[in-house]
Amino acid sequence: MEWKGRKASRNVEDRRGQSGGGGAMKVGGGLGIGGIVIVIIIMLMGGDPGSLLNGGSTTETSQTQTANNSYQGTAEEEERADFVSVVLADTEQVWGEVFRKNGMTYRNPKLVLFTDSVQSACGTANSAVGPFYCPGDEKLYIDLDFYDELNRQFNAPGDFAMAYVVAHEVGHHVQNLLGTSGKVDNLRRKLSEKEYNKYSVKLELQADYYAGVWAHYEQGQNLLEQGDLDEALTAASAVGDDSIQLQSRGYVVPDSFTHGTSEQRKSWFYKGFQNGTIEGGDTFGGSL
Repeated sequence: MEWKGRKASRNVEDRRGQSGGGGAMKVGGGLGIGGIVIVIIIMLMGGDPGSLLNGGSTTETSQTQTANNSYQGTAEEEERADFVSVVLADTEQVWGEVFRKNGMTYRNPKLVLFTDSVQSACGTANSAVGPFYCPGDEKLYIDLDFYDELNRQFNAPGDFAMAYVVAHEVGHHVQNLLGTSGKVDNLRRKLSEKEYNKYSVKLELQADYYAGVWAHYEQGQNLLEQGDLDEALTAASAVGDDSIQLQSRGYVVPDSFTHGTSEQRKSWFYKGFQNGTIEGGDTFGGSL
């Protein structure tokens, strides 16, 4: 992805090196790709996910960006911080335009960079839960070390795999603004866990679709390089519920899926990449 020297987002809070503190994170608060994946693995292995849940520099600055002068990451980490800030800026431009075309106003989320643990409106999470979005404060939370895990554990290397993660979490923000997340959350109290999981899958697949919409516009700006699309599709496939369960226990339990299969995740991301519209992402089939 062509990104160096390009505009970075002003909506970044750098909390790296700071202690999270506070109470446990609400599981329904917007756990992202890494969060649900790791929680699933721990549950399948008989562990307690509650133990996890308790637990960048950019080229522009403004009042919305929190400087952290006491923390200095490695050169690689600082480059990642710059990269995700540029990706965030691109999502702001894309979704601002898409919302305008549909007679709506897009409200930019904030991106929080953290290490070890972080406090959000959804509670406190440590870095093991991976990137997540909290609708309570409209912020994305990312520990940049997750990208090492994406490469090593999920065999999904490349900068566009990293970009896909950010775009997916921004997809949850889009759902929050459109009211979709609230509707699904209301079902949690009305449905059995098995039935609710089906809606959770549809919600996650829609976030994948929205990530694909963003990639569609990146392609239109000639910002994608050879292999970028494959990197995103590999990442989407790697974090499918079936792939994760096969890795962790050797077989799958479809009723426990919360994010969708590898094939579903790839398919919906690619559909968004092809369509580039909000309208094509009704993963709920009109049932919501």
